[in-house]
Amino acid sequence: MILPQNIIRKKRDQIELSKAEIEAFVDGLTNKTFTDAQASAMAMAIYLNGMSTDEIVNLTTAMMNSGTVMNWEGAVDGPVVDKHSTGGVGDKVTLMLAPMVAACGGYVPSITGRGLGHTGGTVDKLESVKGINMQPDLVKLKNLVCELGTAIISQTSELAPADGRLYSLRDVTSTVESIPLITASILSKKLAEGLDALVMDVKVGTGAMMSNIDDARELARSIVDVGKGAGMKTEALITDMNQVLGHTAGNALEIIETLDYLSGKQREARLHEVVMALGARMLLTTGLAKDEAEAKTKLEKGLSSGRAAKIFADMVVKLGGPADLFDNPGKYLAKAKIILSIQAPKSGYLSKMDARAVGMMIVSIGGGRIDHNSAVNPAVGLTEVLPLGSYVEEGQPLAMLHIDDESLLDGAIQEYLDAIVIADVAPVATPVVLELIQ
Repeated sequence: MILPQNIIRKKRDQIELSKAEIEAFVDGLTNKTFTDAQASAMAMAIYLNGMSTDEIVNLTTAMMNSGTVMNWEGAVDGPVVDKHSTGGVGDKVTLMLAPMVAACGGYVPSITGRGLGHTGGTVDKLESVKGINMQPDLVKLKNLVCELGTAIISQTSELAPADGRLYSLRDVTSTVESIPLITASILSKKLAEGLDALVMDVKVGTGAMMSNIDDARELARSIVDVGKGAGMKTEALITDMNQVLGHTAGNALEIIETLDYLSGKQREARLHEVVMALGARMLLTTGLAKDEAEAKTKLEKGLSSGRAAKIFADMVVKLGGPADLFDNPGKYLAKAKIILSIQAPKSGYLSKMDARAVGMMIVSIGGGRIDHNSAVNPAVGLTEVLPLGSYVEEGQPLAMLHIDDESLLDGAIQEYLDAIVIADVAPVATPVVLELIQ
């Protein structure tokens, strides 16, 4: 028998763990033979001392095997692929990208999370639509993916349950930022989806988990190497999160932007570039396109033909939502009581944005959660957010604020103004897609 304290001691003393020892740790997480104190000690030992690639592969595959692993053999006639983002402010990419890739012949079982801290959650965005049930069982998920090409649902305890317990302990023991633990957490769930390929969107900047490019590269490299080591084609794009992605931030507001994007009514340039770049990699890694030009042509056709929009609309209906969401979004999405502009205090160029501070402002007015049990107000947030580089006159709107509680109004406006810098000189333009890690 491998005792928990012996495994902890080895990792504490920077000795590489064997596959059997890592599997014993994961078994202990699942069946609770590791106490919370022991599991927390193990998380801290990993946080402080790191893990080799082999150790992370073994941890990832053990957590994957702690629950159900989906099998698509014989069920679909194309590749099974997904993307995952490390999170940010205004990141609604999955909502557009999953139906677009499905329109190109891919199958996308997208199991997503809720928002926590300054980062918005895809589940919260979709749950802002009246009637939608984001927690179907895996049988329904599989049926929807086979029928529509994609389904976006909430994380389920059936997949990688060991990760669920470990993550909850990491969250309260200040070990969330460990690259080995981040890697294993993400990949164990994605491998449990039964994917042929995964494309990671690793955000970097003021609104990202990784604030500098070196840390972003390290995380991207870890995910790509471990994904490959676990037998899954894996690539990562490093993308900019130094400002709100798109022109909205807030759950119901981001759904409206998604509908506008898929229908062709409006597509914000930076958001479109990220969607297309990630989509191209998904088609290329699965053989659905032979080069980037063909991939982008197929993705654009999925949009222009209306096929992606129809897949999204059908998915909404199958999850319990309305059939006329595109035509009548106002019937099914909450609207804030107060909508007013945040005005520029002086003329100049919008040169910097603390995207994390913007995200936390939205949390402070009810648009996110302080902890896992907090309720979320889907109506609040921002629209018409001006991108960096915009020239504004004094008094011109920088964004439109949607808020319910008038007592929070002045504070929210000041938080937004504190999060941006208006300068006399235009900032140097930076690309939104920074690097590809293969």
